[in-house]
Parts: sequence; C-alpha cells; structure tokens
Amino acid sequence: MPTTYKNPVYPYRRPPELDVQEVRHYPVVIVGAGPSGLAAAIDLAQQGVNSIVLDDNNTVSVGSRALCFAKRSLEIVDRLGCVEPMLAKGVTWQHGRVFFKDREVYGFNLLPEDSHRMPAFINLQQYYFEEFLVNRTHDFPEQIDLRWKHKVIDVDAQPECSAIKVSTQDGDYQLTCDYLLVSDGANSRIRDILGLECKGQVFQDRFLIADVVMKADFPTERWFWFDPPFHPNQSVLLHKEPDNVWRIDFQLGRDADPEEEKKEENIRPRVQAMLGQDVEFELEWASVYTFRCRKMDNFIHHSVIFMGDAAHQVSPFGARGANGALQGVDNLVWKLARVLKQQAPTTLLSTYNTERQHGAAENILNSTRATDFITPKSHISQVFRDVTLELAEKHAFARSLVNSGRLSMPCRYDNSPLNTPDVDGGPSELRPGSPTKDAPIQLGEQSTWLLNQFGNGFVLLLDGRFEDGHADTLAAPSRELKELHELLGRRTDLSLVVVGPAPDELSALPRTTVVDDAKGLVAQRYGLKSGAGYLIRPDQHIAARWHAITARKVDDALDRALGVHLAGAVDTTFQESCHAKA
Repeated sequence: MPTTYKNPVYPYRRPPELDVQEVRHYPVVIVGAGPSGLAAAIDLAQQGVNSIVLDDNNTVSVGSRALCFAKRSLEIVDRLGCVEPMLAKGVTWQHGRVFFKDREVYGFNLLPEDSHRMPAFINLQQYYFEEFLVNRTHDFPEQIDLRWKHKVIDVDAQPECSAIKVSTQDGDYQLTCDYLLVSDGANSRIRDILGLECKGQVFQDRFLIADVVMKADFPTERWFWFDPPFHPNQSVLLHKEPDNVWRIDFQLGRDADPEEEKKEENIRPRVQAMLGQDVEFELEWASVYTFRCRKMDNFIHHSVIFMGDAAHQVSPFGARGANGALQGVDNLVWKLARVLKQQAPTTLLSTYNTERQHGAAENILNSTRATDFITPKSHISQVFRDVTLELAEKHAFARSLVNSGRLSMPCRYDNSPLNTPDVDGGPSELRPGSPTKDAPIQLGEQSTWLLNQFGNGFVLLLDGRFEDGHADTLAAPSRELKELHELLGRRTDLSLVVVGPAPDELSALPRTTVVDDAKGLVAQRYGLKSGAGYLIRPDQHIAARWHAITARKVDDALDRALGVHLAGAVDTTFQESCHAKA
C-alpha cells in the first residue's frame, strides 16, 4: 500500500543505569510514548518536574488511528506549547451531516458561537499528533529523558514507590520512582503484570477503517450514513484528513472475517461502490476492529497511576478516546506536581481517580449508547432507529435522539470535592467543576486570547472595573487590597488576571496581568460584574466563583482546591521514605 507519511525512527541510547552499581531513583517514570505519555512528560516539565519516558518501540503510531481532536484537547496542547503545528497541518471542521438511505436527514454545527481561538475539531492523524509532541519534548532536554526501545518487563508497586525492571538490547536494568505513570495502551502490559482488570463490554460488530488517498469534492465535514445504497443495512462514516487522505469507516457485521476484510482486493469494491466507478483512489492504510467500552475500577494502584487507554477504552464513534485521555493527563499532572513539591497533601492525587472515573464513565455511557444506536441488536431497536431517522428529517425533537456518535465534549466535575460550593450562582456552563471558556482580549496593543493568560498555576480572574461607592468589593481598596497583596505573597502559585481598566493599586499587585475586554465577551461569557471573579485551577477548570471577591474566600477556596480538607493528620507532606530505600 502507498503511504503519504514516513514514520521517523528515533535512536536507541544506552541507559546510564547499566554502568553504575546502585539502583537510581527518579520522581516520575512514564511508560508509553503515545499521546498521554508524551503530554504528561511535557506538562510535568513545564511545572518543574523531571521524568523518564520508556517506550518499547522507536517510532510514532503506525497508521492514522486517533484522528479527531476536539476544541478542549487543542486548548490543552496549546498550554503545552505545541498546538501551532497541529493547527497548521490539521483539517479544521465544525459541521456534520447525517444521511439515511439516499438522503440527508439533518446537519449540525458544533461551534455556532464566534470568537474562539480554537476550532470545534481538527482532523489530524495520530502519527502527526505524536510527532509534534515528540518535537516539543526536545525543548526540555534536562527535564525529559525519552528512551526508545526500553521495555518494562517487571513492576513492584508499593505504597511509597515503585521498582521497575527494564529490558534493552544492551541488557536489563532496574530503577525506582516515586510515581509510575502507565500509558501503554489498551492491552497494557503493566496492568497485566500487576494482575489488574479493565471491566466493561466488548462489542461483537466489526468495522473496517480504510484510509484512501484521493482528490475529492467532499467538504471538510463529518458525514455519517445509516443504511446507504452503496453499503445496505450497515453504516458508513467519512472524514477528511491532511495530505488528501480520507478516512472511511465501514460497518461489517458480526460475522465478518477480519483477515479477509483487510485484503486490498476486498476493500476496493466497498470504496468504489461508495465513491463511484470513475473515481480513482489509492489505499493508504486499513484495519479491521471490534471495540470495547470498559475501564479499571481504580486508576491508582499504590504508586502506579494509569492513564489513557491503559485505564479506559471506548468505541471510536464520538472521538472520545484520545480526547478523554488528554483531559485525564490535564487533570492528573498539576496534582502530581504539587504533591511532589510538597505543596499539597498526597491525598490530592485521589481526586484524579474521583474526577476521571466520572469522566471515563461519561465517555463510556455516551459511547455505548452510540454503538447501540448504530448497531441495533434486535428488530424492535432497528425499527425505533429507522423511525427516528425518518422523523429527524422534518422534526427537531427527533434529531436529539439520533446518535451517530455523540462527539467529545469537555468534562465537568460537578461533584468534585475540590469545588467550593456555588452559593452565588452565575452562568450554568461555568459553574464550579467546568472548564473555562476562551474569549478575545487586548493586552496592551496586542490582540490575544484569555486562556493564554492562565499559564500552569492557579489564577484569580477578577473584574477590576469597579463602580464608585461599591463598598462591599475591592473598590474599598485599603483593607481588601492589602489582604489580597498578602495572599499573593503567601500563595506563590496564584496569579491575578484582571479585566480592566483597573485601579492603579490593583494593577500594581504582584503577578498581575490587566487585560482589556475589547469585545465585551469575557464579561458576557463569565457573567462578570465589578468586583466579581473566578478561581481557576491549573487545568483551567473552575474551582470557585463569587459576585464579590475577598482574600479570605480565595484563600479558603485554594485550600479546598489543593485537597487540604482531604488530608489526614499524618498526610500533609510528601513522603520521602522511598529515597532511603533506593
């Protein structure tokens, strides 16, 4: 098969551990250099934590695999400093169409609201996504030790640390670490070594992925067919990729033979029937798969933490796999960094499991529902599906019932123990636990974006446009400004983003950035009024919000967001016993 992409081959390096007598100890070891592992290493590096990344291969993904990256994922990799090449290479889209038999029944727009930095989705082959992440790791030569052709063959997981045995072409070596992050895929070797399970449902229907190279007039949209004439009684999905590559997913049914269906002579007739006999194309890559909706009961096993497909898997419909994995990394790393730096109790890490179990369950629920709709298991369910599709053409209520894969949405941690109770209200979509929303701003003479001002720490987003006589806010400058100044002095992990114009006394506070809400969209989207504000976590989720800010409220909310209230009497600092053992 021809290919439009040549996989890079990364060099193996002899590990220094083979040339020393003692077992070396590291703060973090990451197994798996896929999207989750690479993103975690970059995020840790940006937050001042070194890591070793071990991968038993020496290249990026073989085949396009994960393809659709959602707006929230792009905001995450923007914070990681590598979104620009992804946006430049990826195919941007926000519209989709649903077809039943030979006609379109409805279309949808995933980002009807203007003035966002990131698009609703880009389509970008996983190998490009990983390559851009690898390139970014090169910016942190002192913080990230990326080791290719290093295979983990044994793990001893203890509460205080983990001991790891690694195999290389030059021999085996051992090391220990405070935390082992596992992102070695759906068939996780580490999970098997530790005797842990992933529980859930395995679907029997088989699907064919065919990436074809062709010049076509299809728009850059998501097209989904139910029971089309060119593939009767089954479903088909179409996406455009970079390099004139098109992803086509064909439902095959339960009885399909995977080895036979992967043969080019059997793929070509299916594609030709869809495109027409006169359309020329070349086959780029193909795979036949079934899919699983399952997860581990607990993502944390002593000092071993599971991420991505190693922790949970979903069907590909809805683009929830890679996008959910990146949200998981985003959730974990800021907590791990603060535990390692003794800025938070070790119990803060338990909220990674709490919050991302919710996220994984949400993804699995939506993925399972989509799969059941796409592949009805009984005559009654098929009748229901077909009637729903018929109604969707003319009736809006039925469109919400059509499920061709509910597309990935940002997860909200509504019941997180890290949230401050929301007593004051505000826009529902920005309640505590929700991800923040972007908006255009002015920073001096520069037009830029709100989310780019938040960085990797806690942020207090404050409306500094105080009204005369507003005595219950920081407009009464002396006491409250003094207390806020003291708070910023104590809380070095907190910065201030002020929507201005703001009083000089406020603008002069440490680690303060004043932005101009030039289009009024920050105030509109956040429901901001003078003196109101939001406390935003390092993963850009909202921890608390108030109509009237006080330093005391912010201080208490910071403690809560760091899990101080979760800590036991002896669990207030990072335990160093592992270093003594190493």
